[in-house]
Amino acid sequence: MRTRLNRLFLAVSTCLISLSAASAVAQSTGPIKLMVGFAAGGSNDIVARIVAKKAGELLGEPVVVQNQPGANGAIAAEAVAKAAPDGKTLFIASPSVLAIAPHVTPSLPYNPLPDFEGIGSVAVNAQVIAVNPEVKAKTLQEFVEASKTSGYTMASAGNGGLSHLTIELLNLKAGGELVHVPYRGGALATNDAVAGHVNGIVMDLPPLKSFIESGRIRALAVTSQERSSFLPDVPTAIESGAGDMVAVNWFAILAPKGTPSELADKYHDVFSRAARDPEVVASLANSGIEPMTQASRAEFEAFLKGELEKWGNVVKTANVTVSK
Repeated sequence: MRTRLNRLFLAVSTCLISLSAASAVAQSTGPIKLMVGFAAGGSNDIVARIVAKKAGELLGEPVVVQNQPGANGAIAAEAVAKAAPDGKTLFIASPSVLAIAPHVTPSLPYNPLPDFEGIGSVAVNAQVIAVNPEVKAKTLQEFVEASKTSGYTMASAGNGGLSHLTIELLNLKAGGELVHVPYRGGALATNDAVAGHVNGIVMDLPPLKSFIESGRIRALAVTSQERSSFLPDVPTAIESGAGDMVAVNWFAILAPKGTPSELADKYHDVFSRAARDPEVVASLANSGIEPMTQASRAEFEAFLKGELEKWGNVVKTANVTVSK
């Protein structure tokens, strides 16, 4: 009799454990917050809103974008890292937050690998190396070579961000002596490049696209592996003699560490499908952004590790420091 009761108890316990695991996945029902560490209108916010809408349709539940700007994305990152791993809170972030900040920011309140479950990237856009039209150099090679004697200045959106590190990478790969001029945001940097207060700028394609098309700024190269479909006549930095230089702005979805693997896998599938949806692709294209996904979460983790290593090497080699 006791043996029979023990078996019954074991069966009930096993069932409860299974139901508990299933419940963890089911808890994702209801609104899902997609946190953005920057103000509305920027690249992170644009990608988040376009992809979230389609992901919500595929999930059958709303994915609501919530902006929490501050500390170059660190405030939102910390909030997500500390959130309950129930699938209700997700994070969209780019290289500046996930691959560069860990190397340049003292006492960073999060660590990309141990604090998050990687879901996967959803989009990417090239960065553009551009100059004021008054600059005589017509190619990137000419511009870099002239920097050794002319003291050419290059604007970025701020110290320690992707555009800053790309300028450092360009100097390392092409042997230039471009002088970095940091600004408090991309808009101010772009305005001064257009006005000629600095000789050039490195920035994401979206905010520069209209200035390039109107001739108010001249694109010398893009920093992607291949030419951008939005600027087909502009060569890559690789084509322009900058070695194997690649520095793109990608956008990835993450969840708090401990999120059930079944749920994380589900989100990988849903957000990957959303990013490749024709309507989403068309909407992203309006801002000069393209879809970018991985076949699995493991593939994304390997990608993120590679980006962390690459930018860590740039920071170390170029001796980049960022004040608190």
